[in-house]
Amino acid sequence: MNAPVDPTHTAAWAKLTEIASAYTPDFRRDFADDPQRAERYSRRAADLFVDLSKDYLNEDILAALLELAEETGVAARRDAMYAGEHINVTEDRAVLHTALRRPATDELTVDGQDVVADVHDILQRVYDLARRVRSGEWTGASGKPIRTVVNIGIGGSDLGPGMAYEALKPYVKDGLECRFISNIDPADAGEKLRGVDPETTLFIIVSKTFTTLETLTNARACRSWLLSGLAERGVETKGAVSKHFVAVSTNLEKVAEFGIDPANAYGFWNWVGGRYSVDSAVGTSLAIAIGPENFADFLGGFRAIDEHFAQAPAAQNVPLLMGLLNVWYANFFGAATHAVLPYSQYLHRFPAYLQQLTMESNGKRVRWDGSDVTTGTGEVFWGEVGTNGQHAFYQLIHQGTQLIPADFIAFATPHHPLVDEDGTDQHELFLGNFFAQTKALAFGKTAEEVRAEGTPETIVTARVFPGNKPTTSIMAPELTPSVLGQLIALYEHITFVQGAVWGIDSYDQWGVELGKQMAKDLGPAISGDTDALAAQDSSTAGLIGYYRANRK
Repeated sequence: MNAPVDPTHTAAWAKLTEIASAYTPDFRRDFADDPQRAERYSRRAADLFVDLSKDYLNEDILAALLELAEETGVAARRDAMYAGEHINVTEDRAVLHTALRRPATDELTVDGQDVVADVHDILQRVYDLARRVRSGEWTGASGKPIRTVVNIGIGGSDLGPGMAYEALKPYVKDGLECRFISNIDPADAGEKLRGVDPETTLFIIVSKTFTTLETLTNARACRSWLLSGLAERGVETKGAVSKHFVAVSTNLEKVAEFGIDPANAYGFWNWVGGRYSVDSAVGTSLAIAIGPENFADFLGGFRAIDEHFAQAPAAQNVPLLMGLLNVWYANFFGAATHAVLPYSQYLHRFPAYLQQLTMESNGKRVRWDGSDVTTGTGEVFWGEVGTNGQHAFYQLIHQGTQLIPADFIAFATPHHPLVDEDGTDQHELFLGNFFAQTKALAFGKTAEEVRAEGTPETIVTARVFPGNKPTTSIMAPELTPSVLGQLIALYEHITFVQGAVWGIDSYDQWGVELGKQMAKDLGPAISGDTDALAAQDSSTAGLIGYYRANRK
């Protein structure tokens, strides 16, 4: 892998620096001077309509951003990723989440293995399991069909399937329910198992190595809960684990030791990072819930954006443009955070999902050759569904001093159309807020406009909205499995673009490891080993001492 290009040494970076120093955003002027601005800066990618007209964008900025992408080799790195080159250099791995959704007719050989054939072999096995559970053919130890699927994982093994399940609830089979256990806090398992019938529950343990501390701790607790619950009902427990547990793992030996039939283990590969894995066997719970046909549509949505990112001209390439705009805001305007604001209750876990995708990928201080970064990297991604967020934190976005670029997401057709007794279409009322917020953030309200409303002079300044806050609006006809796949892939590729410009390896996550290792090492001190406690720093020792003194 070639050394990364230092973006700050490119002609485009110098040009963008010059533009930024002279740039004063004025959306009122921009839209007045160019009646076609919205059309000029709107793009389409598969089913997604993306309006960039309320971003800090003009023809000079667009040209310089595209030049930056060219000079930093974004397209070449994209092509290397798609081809299976080892662009994850610190782990010497390919990065092939895009292979998870390639059609079976494709061929891609990486490290001597036909990865597309491997993917479809596992996918068909997952589909077979899904059909057996959904039809009632798969039964528990007492012969009853499965009614509850409990996914046990953490990080990408939880956030992806959990988010997608919530997003696609209208497609979940009647009589089936999924629950998700991730936190090692026993309250998580305790609450998720509340009211669940052990006779009709299937657990999916998602751990590639079958050694993840949190996942295996929760898995053992669930196994004990299952066996105890079955015994209380007089159900034979011998062999019950194999009827109530399956695994998403490659460690068949440990899977068998746990009591799971290795035939019911579904593997995935080291070229799939956890945060990119929802469309692999990690999404088994989702495939069961929505069925193989809908899961195939989900994969098709990913594939549509993959193809758009690979083939669309740069000036029309939505993930490329949105990724470059994020670099523009972060590196030239000091934006430290980025809000994602879905106007869909079904997407209430989407901002949390994006937190891991973006921050674990691009929260890096060295480039892929081990040298220090030359720019700021990463952003804090956060958000909440509208209109809830409007009553919580939009104040800061509208009138705060920080620049917070925001992505607004909405759908034309609701899954639950409601019209109240006065004839008000509730979805139109909801979308009225979506349209109004980006308009208010762009155009604001001047002091003169506030005075014209008869506002007392003493509070005029408090009611001024400066406007000129950048937003991107993303709309689609409806939140379907395909559209959800498109949204996820869109942000995957946005994240890629930013990492490529910054010259970082977006696919390792060494920053996750240190605290996990320390947690294991602290075990003896927490348990009361005086020598181990004495070896700690005074703060850690004091906190452990407080815990031991106050534990009931």
